[in-house]
Order: sequence, then C-alpha cells, then structure tokens
Amino acid sequence: MTAFKIAIIGAGKVGSALAILLSERGYKVSGVASKSFDSAVKLASRVEAPAFEKPEEAAQNADIVFITTPDREIENVSRHITGRGGIAPGRIVAHTSGAHSSDFLAGVREKGGLAVSIHPLQSFADVEAAMGNLPGSYFALEGDPEALPAAERMVSDLKGRSFYIDARDKALYHAAACIASNYLVSIMHLSTGLYEKFGLSREEAYRALLPLIQGTISNIEKVGPVQALTGPVARGDSSTIEGHLPSLAGVGSEEESLYRTLGSYTVRVALEKGSISSEQAESLLKLFGGLSS
Repeated sequence: MTAFKIAIIGAGKVGSALAILLSERGYKVSGVASKSFDSAVKLASRVEAPAFEKPEEAAQNADIVFITTPDREIENVSRHITGRGGIAPGRIVAHTSGAHSSDFLAGVREKGGLAVSIHPLQSFADVEAAMGNLPGSYFALEGDPEALPAAERMVSDLKGRSFYIDARDKALYHAAACIASNYLVSIMHLSTGLYEKFGLSREEAYRALLPLIQGTISNIEKVGPVQALTGPVARGDSSTIEGHLPSLAGVGSEEESLYRTLGSYTVRVALEKGSISSEQAESLLKLFGGLSS
C-alpha cells in the first residue's frame, strides 16, 4: 500500500518527531513550513523535503496536512491555509492538540477537506524524546469519519494504539491527561521542596523519592490505581494525618491546602478499595476539612 504524502506546518517537537518517524516508515514529506523559516529548513533537510515560507505552499502537494503549531495558533493557521488555496477537496487536515476538537481546523470542511484531530497521549521534552516516546503510545482520534481510517493507519505505522473520542469530550479528556502528567510534575516539585525544609537538596530529594515513585508506578501497572493505594489514608490512620497537618501548615497555606484536597480525594479511593470503613472515612474527611472529629 502506497504511503501518504504529508506536509508539516509547525516544526516544533511534535511536528518534527512525526515528520521524522513517518519518513522513516516510508511516508514522503512533501513540504515543511513553520513560523521560523530556519526551523522549517532544519526539519526539511533531515527528512529530505522542501521548506516553504508560506504554509499554503507546503500544504498544496500533500495528502495529509499536519498543523502542529501551538494550540492557540491552530485556528488562524488553518484559516490562513484554506483561504489561500492550500486545501483541495478530499484532502485531510489534522492537528495534534489534545484540548481542541477537529472543529478548530477553520475553513477545512468549507473547502471540501476532511478534518481530524490526532493527539498522542504522551509528554515530550524535546524532539529526540518525542521520537522515543511516540512508538507504543496511545493516540486519541476524533473528526470526520472518512478521515479516521487514514489516521488510524498512521498511528499503527508509528507502532502506536488508537482510540476514538467525541468532540464534546476533548476538554475532559485533556484535563485528565494534564492531571496524570503535568500535575504529577507539580506534586514532585512540592514533595522535593518539602524535603528541602530539613536539609536535602531537590536533587537529593528526587534521588531519594525516585525508587518510591517507581515502585508506586509498578504497583499501579500490576494491580491498578485502587488496589495500589497504600499509606495512612488507606489504613484509616487518623493520628498520622493529624501529625502531618501542623507540619504542612508551618510550610505554607497553599501546601497545606493541597495536601488536604488530595487527602480528601484519596479517602474516596480507600473506600473503593474497601480498606477503610465509612466511619473511618468520615473521621478522615473531617480532618482534611479542618474540622475536629
């Protein structure tokens, strides 16, 4: 089966990784454009493709046009390309945003094109990391039914797995991904910062906590997030929580508030696990809510 010709509009981390990986898998990159022409030239030279200053020119010879710009620019870039003849009837236009639906591809359907969102459920620190992380990742697909088979085929060629999502669910889907990835980073920043309070550097704290984190992830992988829950909330150990709260209050109100919020949610998980009684849950919730039990 002949591979698609693809154009990349936005030579950042995701766009570059997609271009390079798909090129290695037999896809022809027919054009690259980016806000920075130097970035377009750099990526184009790596995948042996022409670089264009105008995105509509990069899009013209492609079967599938990837708009891999920052989310805030997708709509305007799509409108720019379609308004200048870059999209022919039947051409597929894809963006890689997790937060926005294919409706953000302004003007595509009006010109007879097909719109689809293809979001890799993954975190990318740089281009090389993105290339390493994409294979094996899940991709959320949403958009015109006629475009989905091509999107699914590309994901398969990237050695990924795909699932379908409705446009109305994109915001909730992306919020959940942010919690799992971005907020995990924030929690680690909070935790290592607390260790600084008694003399460890953040680097030392990270090294000390890393085996615990890896063990927790391993447990989640083996038995799921509910059964993997351990610790004082899972045991209904109110006295330990009572010891935590003054220490956190001494650090700052934001840290204490976050601990209370996470603790309250964790009570729900412990109840689902069946490791605490309803009476223990009520006692813990009173503690986390700042009420005396």
